[in-house]
Amino acid sequence: MVDARGLSCPEPVIMVKKFLKSNNNPKSVHVRVDNVASKENVTRYLEAMGYKVEIIKEDDGWSLKAGL
Repeated sequence: MVDARGLSCPEPVIMVKKFLKSNNNPKSVHVRVDNVASKENVTRYLEAMGYKVEIIKEDDGWSLKAGL
């Protein structure tokens, strides 16, 4: 899981990119964000990488659950 709460873009996208690279593009990834820009940018990046993203609203932000 990538916890990017409290961070502004582009840091959450960079964290996700590093996570995918270090884990050899896993079949699934879970990302936590707490601002709209990060939610949109991380979702767009994951979709560009071929992942299908489910966005779940939570009290402290969003969970982005992505899978191939």
